[in-house]
Amino acid sequence: MCLAAPSRVLEVRDSMAVTECFGQVREVSLLLMDEDICVGDYLLIQAGGFAFERVEAERAEQALALMREFMEQDNAAREWGIAA
Repeated sequence: MCLAAPSRVLEVRDSMAVTECFGQVREVSLLLMDEDICVGDYLLIQAGGFAFERVEAERAEQALALMREFMEQDNAAREWGIAA
């Protein structure tokens, strides 16, 4: 299973974008995108570094808030699905 956290676009250069998510800044390819991408947009990015979907800002910020809340919980809360 793969989980993609929305990454905010900081800069757009040709077919590449510089994005940030939870303090991680990276350059990603926009070759799979069929729409114009602007600074401030949120993108979902595949493990190989290709953006594949633009996400509405409100939805992206809600998802990031939930992820942040989950990451701040103790380890026991993350072990759901693991038999004791």
